[in-house]
Amino acid sequence: MARFSFRLPDIGEGIAEAEIVAWHVKIGDRIEEDANLADMMTDKATVEMESPVTGVVVELAGEVGDMIPIGSTLAVIEVEGEVEEEPAPAATVVEKAEVAEQIDAETPDAATVEKVEATDPEPAPAPTPKAEPATAAPSKHVLASPAVRDRAKSLAIDLGSVKASEDGRVRHADLDAFLRYSGGQGYSPARATPADEDVKVIGMRRRIAENMAASKRAIPHFTYVEEIEVTKLEELRADLNANRGNRPKLTMLPLLIVAICRTIPEFPMINARYDDEGGVVHRSGAVHLGMATQTDAGLMVPVIRDAESLNVWQLASEITRLADAARSGKAKSEEMSGGTLTITSLGPLGGIATTPVINRPEVAIIGPNKIVERPVFDGDDIRRAKLMNLSISCDHRVVDGWDAASFVQALKKLVETPVLLFAD
Repeated sequence: MARFSFRLPDIGEGIAEAEIVAWHVKIGDRIEEDANLADMMTDKATVEMESPVTGVVVELAGEVGDMIPIGSTLAVIEVEGEVEEEPAPAATVVEKAEVAEQIDAETPDAATVEKVEATDPEPAPAPTPKAEPATAAPSKHVLASPAVRDRAKSLAIDLGSVKASEDGRVRHADLDAFLRYSGGQGYSPARATPADEDVKVIGMRRRIAENMAASKRAIPHFTYVEEIEVTKLEELRADLNANRGNRPKLTMLPLLIVAICRTIPEFPMINARYDDEGGVVHRSGAVHLGMATQTDAGLMVPVIRDAESLNVWQLASEITRLADAARSGKAKSEEMSGGTLTITSLGPLGGIATTPVINRPEVAIIGPNKIVERPVFDGDDIRRAKLMNLSISCDHRVVDGWDAASFVQALKKLVETPVLLFAD
């Protein structure tokens, strides 16, 4: 028997170390040649480390979250016969998922900027002092729906103690009234208190944390917010969708991207990257638009290349393709880097306004917020209008407040007169 030391190969140019994000074996396991040994994350990608030999794992270099220098021993494998130690080879690895330059937003779906339809929820019970509840089961002789019975059972309330409505049926409102006036009896849902836990910050979550901290530490942010009416834009979107044929259904996002791309040429300082060390601002002619996308692994920002050259239907297809690739871990390296401007949205979660964190080394990030309907004055008349606040955060070293406000006002003009989006 002999021992083979598998050293971490050169994963990519300029990479000095990699983070262990997952072990696929433990000490004592038998591993076959070419089987997956571990997943390692660099600044560029997560890659799979495959065992070059068959044998039994006797040593592992560290725990999940540890950083391992290139060329150091990752694992020791006991093999049959003699093996010749070789210098750490250049990596032949399988790209598994790309690390995005993070952005500060939580986006259930960055490709959606939709109005939330309000619902009328059941009134929530008022907070009550917590105590050990009674264990009496709800009475079977009381008229109540199954939902009311289940709720009463979870609260350990005897329905026979609850004053019913005039028709003799106990409803949720009757339970609410009972809780409000009987709170001292200690009625509360019977549930166990979850245990405390520590979650190690590793992999994508650690990259996001590091990038966010670096962005806030190095960039003097400022945020400008403007209210924009999108009534006509929503009408245009509805008309386009009604006549789309086999083309993808449009959300608000591709229309906003068209407006952004048409506005950018007048404000090149918005579509730029800042080289801190070189003291150079690179203004990009093309709009490589980052699209903040929420995934199971964390927030990722796939990039729509040359967004200004795509029509609204092509943008819709590309948004869907890139979002799916990011969520499935199949996005390519070039699709996850090189952005010149980012758009981020909380989708239907919306909010009145956001103050997004710039996706360094970019100098600006645009955040559309939730669309709401409100009455507005139109001369002496009052009409219903769809309104949306638009946020933009900028790097004050590169973009002045006047520039940011002027850009948003020009963008507002296009969005509120959407026929201009398709005019030459």
